[in-house]
Amino acid sequence: MLNDLISDGLTRIRNAATRKLETTTLLYSKSVEATLKILVEKEYIESYNVVEDGNKKFINVVLKYNDKGKSVINELKRVSKPGRRVYQGSDEIRRFKNGYGTVIVSTSKGVMSGIEANKLGIGGEVLCTVW
Repeated sequence: MLNDLISDGLTRIRNAATRKLETTTLLYSKSVEATLKILVEKEYIESYNVVEDGNKKFINVVLKYNDKGKSVINELKRVSKPGRRVYQGSDEIRRFKNGYGTVIVSTSKGVMSGIEANKLGIGGEVLCTVW
């Protein structure tokens, strides 16, 4: 049994992008799906869809590459881990990589990008950074 499905999903996406695969399969959780929704909005991945296989759910992710065949995702890093949670207030959530990157935060209003959390004036757990 995996303890951290978000970390597992990010690693699977990173590995698939390194191998230049078109799709990869992740284990399902609501937080993983919310993270993928942000990645689609920010155009780091093409799309995803939830697949039910009996009583288990999986998420198929279609990766995105530029015209030269290089992955759009340069860096995908887990910040808050089960052994060390990282929380930031709304004033501490800053732009990442001068606005080229995205911080994904789990707040009391749901999982959202750092920019949205800053606009709403709420902080939370920093899940990951994408660049």
